[in-house]
Amino acid sequence: MTRDLDAGCTVWFTGLPSAGKTTIARGVEKRLLDEGRRVEILDGDVVRTYLTKDLGYSRADRDENIRRIGFVAHLLSRNGVVVLCSVVSPYRDVRDEIRILHDGRFFEVYVSTPVEVCSDRDVKGLYAKQKSGDLTGLTGIDDPYEPPINPELVVPTHTQTLEESVEAVWQALHT
Repeated sequence: MTRDLDAGCTVWFTGLPSAGKTTIARGVEKRLLDEGRRVEILDGDVVRTYLTKDLGYSRADRDENIRRIGFVAHLLSRNGVVVLCSVVSPYRDVRDEIRILHDGRFFEVYVSTPVEVCSDRDVKGLYAKQKSGDLTGLTGIDDPYEPPINPELVVPTHTQTLEESVEAVWQALHT
């Protein structure tokens, strides 16, 4: 049975910083646009610049950040948009809240990259800052990350190419 992408849905990419969430989301976005779909990416870093710049990185603020992103994704997806959310979203209970809000239009992708690989990639320099003592509260190092228990898809970017990861998401969305 094919998922009705025309009805809209939210694809929630969760994983550690530098796991590959946004890179995969951009690859999936291109394929969906090529297919003629309405698509929007909600990237955690971009959203923090505009929608949630008033929030810090405490547990309460991280939860509120996810709730706001989830609410926007819900509004878009219920109006026929495929929303690709690329956010660390470290706490399982808030991700589960967002799943419930979406009422069946939620597709969780766990980008399951080991912390050592993420640290080697260090796209934004966060791991280097944490190692030097300039940053505390880095998810997966000195702040917790709770992996999903039963995501719709697990994408191990450390054992797949980018193309294989995008293809895995693409195939899962179309089955």
